[in-house]
Amino acid sequence: MFRLFPKDETFFELFEQAAANAHEGANLLVDFLDKYEDIENKARKIKNVEHAGDELTHHTIERLNKTFITPIDREDIHDLICRMDDVLDLIDTAVHRMILYKIAKPTDDARALATVLAKSTDILVKAVKLLRNLKDPDPILRACKEVHTQENEGDRILHHALATLFDSGQNPIEIIKWKDIYESLESSADRCEDVANVLEGIVLKNA
Repeated sequence: MFRLFPKDETFFELFEQAAANAHEGANLLVDFLDKYEDIENKARKIKNVEHAGDELTHHTIERLNKTFITPIDREDIHDLICRMDDVLDLIDTAVHRMILYKIAKPTDDARALATVLAKSTDILVKAVKLLRNLKDPDPILRACKEVHTQENEGDRILHHALATLFDSGQNPIEIIKWKDIYESLESSADRCEDVANVLEGIVLKNA
């Protein structure tokens, strides 16, 4: 049927770019922690990815404000792009603080949290691509469930990390530093779950 104001499908492309960008940031984080060398240069690469995420978010919101008919609800477009951007912001925060706090070497728990982020963002890349076909919601819902599982794993790792930290007998300043870093990493995993929640809401509205 002819539409006087056709829906703007470009939003799906922007979502896919944002999800891929978040996954790139998570993979760079894994490399940053696994090979903890040349960290200033690696941190700059993560910052560049975070800036790219900001640009995608700005472009999406700008387009949203100029688009009359959107393929999904306007608030869902806004929430989805912003929550994906939050994932990168928190990755960048964790990396920046490791450098600021002059962390000598990463912990196994920090690496484990980075792995959770890499897995979660990989799932989101696949899930976001499925938004183009909302007539088949089950694969999206299954992907969201996988993200929830990863977030639960992130919670478990955080609890283990904090328990280990407080039992370590370290200098209180070092404990404060690592608690801040762990919580930034786990909060990034939480934002992945927020993305999954938005995706689930989109599916339910359009089922």
